[in-house]
Amino acid sequence: MKYRPEIDGLRALAVIPVILFHAGFELFSGGFVGVDVFFVISGYLITTILIDDIENKRFSIINFYEKRARRILPAMFFVMLVCIPFAWMLMMPSQMTDFSQSLVAVSLFSSNILFWLESDYFAAATEQKPLLHTWSLAVEEQYYVLFPIFLILAWRYGKNRAFGMIVVMAAISLLLSEWGWRNKTSANFYLAPTRAWELLAGSITAFIVQKRGVQKNNFLALLGLSAIIFSIFAYDEGTPFPSVYALLPVVGVVLLVMYAEKDTFAARLLSTKVFVGVGLISYSAYLWHQPLFAFARIRLIEHPSLTLMLSLSVAAIILAYLSYRYVEQPFRNKGQLSRSRIFIISILGISFFTCVGLAGHFYPKEFEKIWLSRQTLLTQNMYEVLSKPSNWSALDEDTQEKRSCIFNVTELNEELERKILECREQYDKGILIIGDSHAIDLFGSVDSRREHPFLIGVTQGGCRLHNNYDHCQYDRVVDFLNAHPATFRVVIYEQAGFYLLRERDGTKGSRSMFTERSIGERIDNVVVDEEHINLVLEFLYALSDTIKVNWFLPRAEPHIASSFILKNGCNYQYSYRPNLYETFEVLDTYIDNLVRERFEGRINTVSQNQMYNFDFPSDFMNCDTIYWTDGDHLSASGEEYFGKRLTSELLE
Repeated sequence: MKYRPEIDGLRALAVIPVILFHAGFELFSGGFVGVDVFFVISGYLITTILIDDIENKRFSIINFYEKRARRILPAMFFVMLVCIPFAWMLMMPSQMTDFSQSLVAVSLFSSNILFWLESDYFAAATEQKPLLHTWSLAVEEQYYVLFPIFLILAWRYGKNRAFGMIVVMAAISLLLSEWGWRNKTSANFYLAPTRAWELLAGSITAFIVQKRGVQKNNFLALLGLSAIIFSIFAYDEGTPFPSVYALLPVVGVVLLVMYAEKDTFAARLLSTKVFVGVGLISYSAYLWHQPLFAFARIRLIEHPSLTLMLSLSVAAIILAYLSYRYVEQPFRNKGQLSRSRIFIISILGISFFTCVGLAGHFYPKEFEKIWLSRQTLLTQNMYEVLSKPSNWSALDEDTQEKRSCIFNVTELNEELERKILECREQYDKGILIIGDSHAIDLFGSVDSRREHPFLIGVTQGGCRLHNNYDHCQYDRVVDFLNAHPATFRVVIYEQAGFYLLRERDGTKGSRSMFTERSIGERIDNVVVDEEHINLVLEFLYALSDTIKVNWFLPRAEPHIASSFILKNGCNYQYSYRPNLYETFEVLDTYIDNLVRERFEGRINTVSQNQMYNFDFPSDFMNCDTIYWTDGDHLSASGEEYFGKRLTSELLE
């Protein structure tokens, strides 16, 4: 295959925005599309190689896998090896367990599956996972394993039919991703079936270029380059991805590959020494950046400054050059390392990291003991406090079975509905709590009072009325309430508050609005999200036709990291960030006024902040227990502690 320097330049255009996006530079709000650019490039290059080998009758699956092993594994193994001692020195036991699991998953080309399974609201902070970025490498590796086998089998039916099959598969994958972002957001993001169309777009391009050659069209090449650049700066974390929105950067890459002939402006720009140089080391740069960022975030406790993150970005480029020069290039040289040695090294590497990872997974207590032995007495005491159960015991399935009319589930089914109706006969009308993971906290608080023998929770992390994905519980709940309106005396809704807020520039609310600010930094430029609030109220308003509805308005969330608590101990004067509490008061007022003005007062809004009347630091923790966990949820003791402050205003 003829070398095209503009492809390496395109790699540079992909990796730099990814690094700066992960570093936290808001200007590169859509820098994540660099991963999609990589996918298209990989699909194009791999398919071009395969077509050439198949047509010239020299295709060998062993040769193909050998080349992939030389290209991918040595640098990846080297970065993983360097990560291990830093993880040992800097990580807490729970983080070390997560890291150990990721070592196994990365070694087995399945880290995207692991991170999908971990993508819930109680998982470790994603920014503190050194190998999180390998999810995209896993997607590519799965493509490398399966696509050559598919292509050689499909080729038996002819080249044109093989091409048609790829087009159909790409279309199905795109449609699946469009469904996925609405219904299975985490799976859509991490898993190969909804990412395959981007790789297959590169494959389709390879067929076209192989037939027609690279065409010279300045306008289309520049249009493709502009599409990529536009998406880097215009997209943000609120953009559904992957979805039809990903067509912009994907088609941009396709246009460049097809029409950026060497004399076009776009090709000349991307073929400059700087672009090509960065492109050549882009794989290593991608490998290095996330571990550097993650360990910095772990070490510094509070969010690192942009100056530091920029310095680490530069460090990633420097390390990338070194690993490219002294790791990647030697292993690609067949004169230095034979095929058998490459396969032996690959097997040994996979085995080593799998064993290390399994040891960390199966023996977490041993690491915990070693970690505690290195800590001060203050840290040891705080660790014991933080290690207490994070949720009220009523969520335990065995406990729920013993207390048949007090249970919390993620969704209803026929058996549970019959059980609820039996409880109605036994106890008269009950209380129903619905919402996301914050509603789980409320269920625990109400249950801890031991006053309500008929208490049902239908709650699910990530499911809020303003998204209401297909897998969420609300539609089934509404159907049940419409069919049996006299079952409950009240429905109480609660959800996390930051999803009802947004940045002033329009960026949708997330934990990062608070967690990326230091403890003493003022919360500014955060406003109410009118769209999300209206969606919630419209649902609750319709529900109020059937039953009394109380909305337990969001609580002000401290978002204080466990690492900060471990360092500062129980006597520290913990408090909200400046203006954070006031931001939630503004949210309360906005919702109250909107209910009166547009929804006829039919929804009863109850201020959680006023009912709990938070008084920090005493309402955050003491030297025996902590009332919060992971920044915004309540701990088991917190659910019981604040449950004592609940009044009939909410429960009746």
